[in-house]
Amino acid sequence: MPSDNATPPLDVDQILADPGVRIVVCCGAGGVGKTTTAAALALRAAEQHGRRTVVLTIDPARRLAQSLGLTELDNTPRQVKGIDVEASGGELHAMMLDMKRTFDDVVLAHTDPAKAAEIFANPFYQAMSSTFSGTQEYMAMEKLGQLHARGEWDLIVVDTPPSRSALDFLDAPARLSRFLDGRMLRLLLAPARTGGRSMFSLVTASFGMFSRVVQKVLGAQLLTDLSGFVAALDSMFGGFRQRAEQTYRILQAGETAFVLVAAPEPDAVREAAYFAGRLRQEKMPLVGLVLNRVHRPAVPELGAQESRAAAERLRSAGGHEGTVEVLLAHAALAEQSVREQQVAARFTDEFPQVPTVSVTAQPADVHDVDGLRTIAAAISRS
Repeated sequence: MPSDNATPPLDVDQILADPGVRIVVCCGAGGVGKTTTAAALALRAAEQHGRRTVVLTIDPARRLAQSLGLTELDNTPRQVKGIDVEASGGELHAMMLDMKRTFDDVVLAHTDPAKAAEIFANPFYQAMSSTFSGTQEYMAMEKLGQLHARGEWDLIVVDTPPSRSALDFLDAPARLSRFLDGRMLRLLLAPARTGGRSMFSLVTASFGMFSRVVQKVLGAQLLTDLSGFVAALDSMFGGFRQRAEQTYRILQAGETAFVLVAAPEPDAVREAAYFAGRLRQEKMPLVGLVLNRVHRPAVPELGAQESRAAAERLRSAGGHEGTVEVLLAHAALAEQSVREQQVAARFTDEFPQVPTVSVTAQPADVHDVDGLRTIAAAISRS
């Protein structure tokens, strides 16, 4: 792993204790431990630093609920009981993003009940609010904006969506808001604003060719559903993009801290480097890298080559099978450690000023609060 001499150490406790930091965003590729890291940081902020903390996860595996001893998580923050906050006075709440319910809440907040019912019944909306590409990432930003606006929390910890690319968390909201507020949908909306003519009256006049092409590509029924959806959402145009831009500005502010999470694997480190470059480009505050699942030999001064040589000598002598197996296992672990250091160096060489902390691979998956405390202590080096 990156040594303390190679990169500055990441002081997680300083970040979690800072009252000026109100949002911590854990980001990185899928499968690197973002959910566990987010939960561990939130737990430590509550227990050690007395902060009223909420952790928002977008993890479909629901591992966070299990780790925190909750039977379920949903779109409403639930207080985590049984944690050690007597001395600190902190609180820990947890929630899981329900993207359809969040979308429904947005519609209810910006339309009257009759219009909302019309939108909810529209087949295009039903599909879009559940499966449309980018909806989950957009709604994660919506929920973050809602939590921030409520002002109830000292700290919000966000576990970003398990996207194909970590960059989707930043890109998808803009893509979706452009779609919902874009020229094509406004063109589709035009008939509803001109005397209530049918969508297919677009076949006439200057829209004829456009309509025929779109109908051929999308199909008549989908086009009808889309037209009705756009007409119903007319009062909300502009709001999607405005809220996405507001949350984007919050993510650029000093009250936000981005924590990259990676494993010492080529794809994960490459993804972390892409994200670090994007954060730098967007002037978003990257505070450090957590390198998870790092392997360290128990006797680092004994190299793999020496260990294998010693094993061969003992094997030749005979009668030392147990010791031979231990030496060979040590050699394999030492070689793995070197490979991981080389992979991690691809990030640290490119971003030498990004503070870094390494977390040793655990013997078992984290499944309870004690396990989260262990991870939190490893991240904070205490």
